[in-house]
This record gives sequence, structure tokens and C-alpha cells, in this order.
Amino acid sequence: MCSYGTEALGDAEAADVCSPGRPGLSGHTWGAQCLLLLLVLLLQLLLVRRGLTVRSQEEQRHRMVSHELRRDNLPTCEESPSLTLEEVGTWAQSFDQLMFTPAGRNAFREFLRTEFSEENMLFWMACEELKKEANKNVIKEKANKIYENYISILSPKEVSLDSRVREVINRNMVEPSQHIFDDAQLQIYTLMLRDSYPRFMSSALYKDLLQSLSEKSVEA
Repeated sequence: MCSYGTEALGDAEAADVCSPGRPGLSGHTWGAQCLLLLLVLLLQLLLVRRGLTVRSQEEQRHRMVSHELRRDNLPTCEESPSLTLEEVGTWAQSFDQLMFTPAGRNAFREFLRTEFSEENMLFWMACEELKKEANKNVIKEKANKIYENYISILSPKEVSLDSRVREVINRNMVEPSQHIFDDAQLQIYTLMLRDSYPRFMSSALYKDLLQSLSEKSVEA
């Protein structure tokens, strides 16, 4: 008869401890040990799933809070005359045509909002307004506001700019002119042209607008 005594189990013996054919180990003891092992594994699985769920909920709350911060104190849409089918059709010709009219900018801005990138349009519009100013005090005030809202890394509405453009802006903020953000504005304009504009043209928002105006044109 095999006796374990007080000798330590080797690796192979330890791995075989749950085997029902193990000498000296009753079926009842084997079943209890395996049941305990299954309960431990089940508990670990539940803890992992709970941790993933909590993390997912926290990330969702973070996205919602970030979006709400972006929406705070945003300027309203620009006033524009009633849309026509001809005007909306010209938007497909070029990005310049889309950005040329207030109605085009409003529609594109609405689309960017669905992609959580509305700040790109808002920054571009703010730069356009800054260029119209001649008073140095007003220019400095507006430049500081634009910087805080769209350039500062602390802003939830920060736009994506390369380091070179940022460095130039930072140097010129001591005495800003109405053209201080020209390079940054061009960079964001190019980003919208290459990235967002193609998706806008194939979006349900644009297609639905075209269809609605087409139906009104037929009825008229």
C-alpha cells in the first residue's frame, strides 16, 4: 500500500491531486475539492466582468460630461435665407461652396456636432470674426478668448494643431494681431476638407435635406 506520510508532493503529483483515481483520495474528497475550485473560478470571472462593466460606465459618463462641456456657451447658428435645392446642390461641387454661405456652414456644423467635432467650425468662424476687427484692444480680447476656448490644452473644445503652429501662436499672443490664428485656421480648414466634408456629402443629413427640398420643388 502506498503511504504519503509527511513527504512533500512533487509537481506531477500536485497536478494530479484532483484525479479520482488518486490512491488514498476518496471520491467524496475529490468531488469537494473540484467543486471548491469551480466556485473560486466562477467568483473570479464575476469580479472581472463587474470590473469591466464599471469601467465601461465610467468611460460613458466621461464622454457625456465632455460633450456637455463642449456645448456650454456655444454661439447660435448664423441667420440665413430659406434654403433652395439649387444652393444645396452646389455644396457637392466643392468645400468652398459649402463654406461660402451661412446656410452651408449651419448644415455642416450640425453634421460636425454628430461627430463631436463642432469645435472645428466654431474655431474657424471665430477666426473669421477676428479678421474683421481693427481696434487693438478688441483684437487682444477676442484673441485671448479664442486661445482659451480652442488652443489651450485645458479646454474641452481644443482643436487639433501641430506643435509648430502652436509655438508660433504662443509667441505672438504677447501682442496679437487679427491674423494671429491664420495658420491654425488654414490647418483646421484643411482638416475639415479632407476628413469631415466627404462624410458629410454621403451622410443621411445631407441626403435627407436634398430629398426634402426636391419634394418641395415638385409640389411647387
